[in-house]
Amino acid sequence: MRVLVYDTEEAAPQAARLVAETARAAIAARGRACLAFSGGHTPWPMFRALAGETLPWHQVHIFQTDERAVPMDNPARTLPQLYDALLSRLPQEPQLHPMPVDDLAEGARRYGALLAQTAGRLDLVHLGLGDDGHTASLTPGDPVLEVDQAEVAVSLPYQGHRRMTLTYPALERARVLLWLVTGAGKAGILRRLYDGDKTIPAGRVAPGRAILVADRAAARLLPAAA
Repeated sequence: MRVLVYDTEEAAPQAARLVAETARAAIAARGRACLAFSGGHTPWPMFRALAGETLPWHQVHIFQTDERAVPMDNPARTLPQLYDALLSRLPQEPQLHPMPVDDLAEGARRYGALLAQTAGRLDLVHLGLGDDGHTASLTPGDPVLEVDQAEVAVSLPYQGHRRMTLTYPALERARVLLWLVTGAGKAGILRRLYDGDKTIPAGRVAPGRAILVADRAAARLLPAAA
C-alpha cells in the first residue's frame, strides 16, 4: 500500500488530484474512465475539489461503491449527497450509474452485469474506513464478506438499512483502490488497516494496488516510514 500523508486541508485536494490523474490515464488508454465512489461525510471535500479538475467528463462513468436501500428523499441515501458535492458542480454530465436499490436482489444482478459490460474492471474505487473497520458496505459479521462469485451483493441490515455493495472480487479487480481517511478518531482503526488485520473487513482488501491518503491526525499511529 502506498501511503500519502498531508495536513488536513490538503488531504482531500490531493485525493482529488489522484482521481483525476487516474481518470485521464484511463481515458488516454481505453477511451473512458470507470470510477466508483463511496458515501459518508469524509469524501465531500474531495468531491468538491474533483469538480474543479479539468476532465472530459462525458468520457467518465461513475458507479457507486455501495448504497442504502432507502427512498431517494431519505437523508441516508448516498446518491443525493454525491450529486450535491460533485455532479451538480461539473461543466459536463458524466455517465452516471446509480445502484438500483428499489429491488435489491435483481438490482444487484443487473448492476453486476452493467459493471461487466461497461467497465470490465473499474479504473478506480474510492473507499472509506468505518470506526468498526467496515469499508463499502462490507461490514463485520455479514455473510456478504464471503461472496466470491459476484461483484455486487446485498448486505444484511446494518445501522438500520440493507445495502447494495461492491464485493471483494470487484475491489480486487480494480486497477486502483483509493483510501481516504481523516481525523484523529480513525487513527487506531487505520493502523489495523495498515497492518492488514483480517479480523476487520477493511483489512481483507488486497493492498497491492491501494493508495492511502490520510491526514496527519489519522496517520499518527502509522510507522514513521509509512
